[in-house]
Amino acid sequence: MRYTAAHWGTYRAVGEGETLRLEGIEQDPAPSRIADGWIDAVRDAGLRVKKPAIRRGWLENRSTSDRCNDSYVETDWDTALDLVAAELDRIRMTHGNEAIFAGSYGWSSAGRFHHAQSQLRRFLNTIGGFTYSRNTYSHAAAEVLLPYIVGMPQRAFQDNMTSLALVAEHCELLVAFGGISANTAQVTSSGTSTHEVEYWMDRAGKNGMAAVNISPRRPDFCGTGPTEWLPIRPNTDTALMLGLAHELYRNNRHDRAFLTRYCHGWETFESYLTGASDGIEKTAEWASGICDIEAETIAGLAARMAQSKTMVSVAWSLQRGDHGEQPIWMGLTLAAMLGQIGRPGTGFGFGYASTTPVGRPKKLMNWPSFPQGQNPVSQAIPVARISDMLLHPAAEYRYDGEHQTYPDIRLVYWVGGNPFHHHQDLYRLEKAWTRPETVIVNEQWWTATARRADIVLPATSPLERTDIMMNRRDPCLVWMDKLVEPLGEARDDHDIFRALAERLGTLAEFSQGKSKDDWIRQLWQEAGDVARQNGFELPDFDAFRETGIFECPDTDEDRIQLESFIKDPAGAPLQTESGKIEIVSDRIGSFGLPDCPAHPQWIEPVEWLGHSAAAKDDLHLISGQPATRLHGQLDNGSFSRSKKVRGCEALYIHPEAAKARGIADSDLVCLFNARGRCLAGAVLTDGIRPDTVALAAGAWFDPQTIDGEPVEVSGNPNVLTIDKGCSELSQGNIAHTSLVKVMRWDGPKPPAGGVPRKR
Repeated sequence: MRYTAAHWGTYRAVGEGETLRLEGIEQDPAPSRIADGWIDAVRDAGLRVKKPAIRRGWLENRSTSDRCNDSYVETDWDTALDLVAAELDRIRMTHGNEAIFAGSYGWSSAGRFHHAQSQLRRFLNTIGGFTYSRNTYSHAAAEVLLPYIVGMPQRAFQDNMTSLALVAEHCELLVAFGGISANTAQVTSSGTSTHEVEYWMDRAGKNGMAAVNISPRRPDFCGTGPTEWLPIRPNTDTALMLGLAHELYRNNRHDRAFLTRYCHGWETFESYLTGASDGIEKTAEWASGICDIEAETIAGLAARMAQSKTMVSVAWSLQRGDHGEQPIWMGLTLAAMLGQIGRPGTGFGFGYASTTPVGRPKKLMNWPSFPQGQNPVSQAIPVARISDMLLHPAAEYRYDGEHQTYPDIRLVYWVGGNPFHHHQDLYRLEKAWTRPETVIVNEQWWTATARRADIVLPATSPLERTDIMMNRRDPCLVWMDKLVEPLGEARDDHDIFRALAERLGTLAEFSQGKSKDDWIRQLWQEAGDVARQNGFELPDFDAFRETGIFECPDTDEDRIQLESFIKDPAGAPLQTESGKIEIVSDRIGSFGLPDCPAHPQWIEPVEWLGHSAAAKDDLHLISGQPATRLHGQLDNGSFSRSKKVRGCEALYIHPEAAKARGIADSDLVCLFNARGRCLAGAVLTDGIRPDTVALAAGAWFDPQTIDGEPVEVSGNPNVLTIDKGCSELSQGNIAHTSLVKVMRWDGPKPPAGGVPRKR
């Protein structure tokens, strides 16, 4: 039996050649259908990068102004690699290694060896280093905030999330801010063997748990048990939480003993909640005017929360908004007021269903990874500030309590990612993209990023090479077979960097005399040490490769977030300044940031439906994870294409909003604001607020000129989103803070831009 694995699941290969297909493994109760479009996307000869290609303007005169609209000259590998090596050498010798930016998000493969970010960084470290990015687009606000308020990094907090098995067994009321989405629950970094979030939600419902889905969209909850939908106005969750908190306080249903023993700063926050500090009492009526949920509903929910075994859950999506730190912080504060943190199945959860493993009741095993080496360059930027960096070298900014300065980037090397998918305000990014002297990418397809690079090197897909999937919170290790031959002249990233290291004199340091097979065998050997530490043995490497899957024994494990601290706050204090949960962070307060003060607050977003500048016909745009692909991966696959509407990404819009605009189901529509315009296909649904529309992220960026105006024709929402940090604390992205107008598009759908011209 042959297997492969991806960020969306593990599959067995059935058939050969043209009959090859992927089927979910028996262990997986709900295999993701994203795999339905994987094989044909890899075989998409029209969109695959098949040979090294050089942008004509760069090749002839090193011009950058036409980087977003130029033709390409295909060449041989030696010529392309010589050009890349020479350019890297020129930049580092002339401007220093800090002028090289290594862009990689690492999502191109679930394999431990062919991890694009690790391969790129290892190579660049051998030639003197690079400027890098900190944090993630997924949860940057949390990554910066959580160490201040709970004393642990986001990764550790996620690793210790209360197990979903305990939630299913003990929780009576799940209050899910942002929902529990099946779309995000099907994917995870490093791959997954199974999908069980829906199983645990179903089991919880059968055990009598009631759920409250607090989201602008009804489908954002995946359980089948009793579920109430509170269609909140987008970006106002913090206000609702404050209204709930005030109801607990007003009715003396908050746990004062818990707040005194385990929390720091309650009295200060109490003054804010009651209005003593700012003159505004955060009542249910006050919250209702902001979040558009009836005050009686807020009061009733607060009473139920106090009377039930309650889990307060906050999705990652909430912190991808302006002032994104606040809903996390306020969610934790609300849970602390209930006094149920540290108990089985209750308390505070962050990120349930935001990826598959959050709350998975399995042991954590720290499997080995391909070593990146040490970066001699200390320069770094917050991950979502790349346009700012390129547009404003030497400009100052605030981040995590410090004053920082953007580097002067002359060369961008991007591997295993597509910033023209996940960044905001893509027309601004296009402008920024013309600033570096050289842009190099290793890429499988002619994505928007590849079509805006100077040197494009064709890379293999995971189906075209061998590897091992090892996820820290997954019970299975999977041998990833090579299922198809590489298309065209595609090479593995490792082979590309090996050839570049040879040209730049660092081959011995990069390869350590090992072949790809040697490296993979070494990873398996190191994995054996981890297994023995956990009380079991791994099979021989060749035996594992033959069987394809090894299921680790005795991996079931339940966890309770902050349990040790709650049992013994003096003996097991948190690594915060106070040793407690910080409702007030004196350290954050000392930074003097108006957009992230010392305790959670309602701060008006830069754009929202309650803003005085909002027009009556404005709609709030939500741009979450699609059901049909991972981010932008496989948008050219058959499964993603099958869900398009007249060739565009589907826009979910309420029938009332559609009727007011003369829009019928399956009409083409145009979304627009001051930042850009894009087309989409209308899908009418009553499962969304009438003042909100949803357009999934990930459609391949395809801007075209129509009647003299730029229009993105595939349905990429990031031509409309704001490129601004959520605060000066974390500088996270605010993809979910955007107002748009929508009108029917009476013209035809222009054909896709496709592959760039080659001469």
